[in-house]
Amino acid sequence: MTTCETCGNDYDKAFTVTRGGRTATFDSFECAAQAMAPICDHCGCRILGHGVEADGDIYCCAHCARKAGHHELADRAVGH
Repeated sequence: MTTCETCGNDYDKAFTVTRGGRTATFDSFECAAQAMAPICDHCGCRILGHGVEADGDIYCCAHCARKAGHHELADRAVGH
């Protein structure tokens, strides 16, 4: 059995995730996301998708980036 680093559960189907230089063991994707997913610099939610980046900051969406002053970002292309 391996122990989840987020919740402490011993689980025979635990897995490891590596992000950057950090490797950790988890018993669920929920625990892995809680520990490893980046956090939006505006609203603080966990970023589980691509997110958007500006000037070294990461946001969950263009709305949050705009609220932080990055008005050039958009969630999707408009027009053809």
